[in-house]
Amino acid sequence: MKERFVFANEVDRALAGRRAIVALETTVVTHGLPHPQGVQAALQLEDDVRQNGAVPATIGVADGDVMVGMTRAELESLAAAPGVAKLNLSNFAAVVSAGRPGSTTVAATMFAAHHAGIPVFATGGIGGVHRESQETGDVSADLTALSRLPVAVVCAGAKAILDLPRTVEMLETLGVPVFGLGTGEFPSFYRRESGLPVDHRFDTIEELAAAVAAHFAMGMGTGVLVANPIPEADQMPLAVYTRALGEALAAAKAEGVRGRAVTPFLLDRMRTITGGESVKANLALLRNNAQVAARLAVALAPRG
Repeated sequence: MKERFVFANEVDRALAGRRAIVALETTVVTHGLPHPQGVQAALQLEDDVRQNGAVPATIGVADGDVMVGMTRAELESLAAAPGVAKLNLSNFAAVVSAGRPGSTTVAATMFAAHHAGIPVFATGGIGGVHRESQETGDVSADLTALSRLPVAVVCAGAKAILDLPRTVEMLETLGVPVFGLGTGEFPSFYRRESGLPVDHRFDTIEELAAAVAAHFAMGMGTGVLVANPIPEADQMPLAVYTRALGEALAAAKAEGVRGRAVTPFLLDRMRTITGGESVKANLALLRNNAQVAARLAVALAPRG
């Protein structure tokens, strides 16, 4: 599999020098935000990582190669490619072997990051247990990845469209610690709170890094979820959030949207209902997570 991985020069040098690196996903480019905002957001996140002392490694698939670090031209090509596959653990190998383009979800990015030796990854929100999962069985592969890939994932909680109580319970069942940075509550993506507790609260990056390092050193075998709430000034007003989420969920149910199509459908519907306010909140939390992930990666990097 090693020959399938292609490293950007900047990432290759950082790995050789054991410098701080942050993995970034590409579903934000192809499915998370409307074009061309996806490419612009990806470039902004890379800049945020660099400004906070780490090297960005945006991960995607093109022509049968897993690109660990992508140029602007490569990101634009991925965004413009027809039929880009949304990669998770189940379809990753098939897409790579077929030479098709693919953008990485949380699960796929975790896999590639771990294979490349990158221990920190910044995303928006993880996937989890979907509402009505007791009937549909719809549970994101992100939870599977977190249960078996030792990568620290910095996020604003789980996507608001999910069943958050069941998602948090599943994380506990799988042995995935949830560490809150400056919070004792699990964030709900567009909002800072959910009423659900995290496993432990940390108020400094140094304390957080020590706990993450201890988790990995003890060989627990699972990832670590770093719950980093959206900045207070950027969170969606509660009334707007509640109305938009309810309408988006009702629309998905009425139209029979299922599987991998659910998340992009709901995010797009939320964007329409809120007049673009959800996109602004999404960008704010993405940037906040990238900045925190870079600081965490710096704190975890070897000294000397």
